[in-house]
Amino acid sequence: MDGVSLIAWIVVGAIAGWLASMIMKSPMGLLTDIIVGIIGGFIGGWLLGLLGLSNGVTGFNIGSIITAVIGAVVLLGLLRVIRRA
Repeated sequence: MDGVSLIAWIVVGAIAGWLASMIMKSPMGLLTDIIVGIIGGFIGGWLLGLLGLSNGVTGFNIGSIITAVIGAVVLLGLLRVIRRA
């Protein structure tokens, strides 16, 4: 992974994590947004790949951001369910 790819993952993760935290009404800090967004990128790529709807996060583009946001929302939803249990 080169430096540009790493920066793209961080930026996509930050945007996706922030959007997911706004959707789920659970505001977090920048570092947590980035981590949630990056993990969400993996989850969203896997889930949408199973459905044949996405090739995952492929760089800094709108499809990658949407994929990561979907995954991040799923992640935050699962964490919310686990915390309540």
